[in-house]
Amino acid sequence: MKEKIESVLNEIRPSLQADGGDVEFVEFNNNLLKVRLTGACKGCPMSQMTLKQGIERYIQKQFPNVTVESV
Repeated sequence: MKEKIESVLNEIRPSLQADGGDVEFVEFNNNLLKVRLTGACKGCPMSQMTLKQGIERYIQKQFPNVTVESV
């Protein structure tokens, strides 16, 4: 499952990197995906919107029951 999730994160990564940010896989357990936002995303006031409306929504297209949390 980790490899599948990382594959989906790799699809998202270029759009984050275009704005100077990135996302890292941290942990997946009990349908909770923990990621770390890095670069420009780390301190951005819009990071929660990026996380929920961008990353989580994209992940849920492939894995509907997964929730995404930033650590």
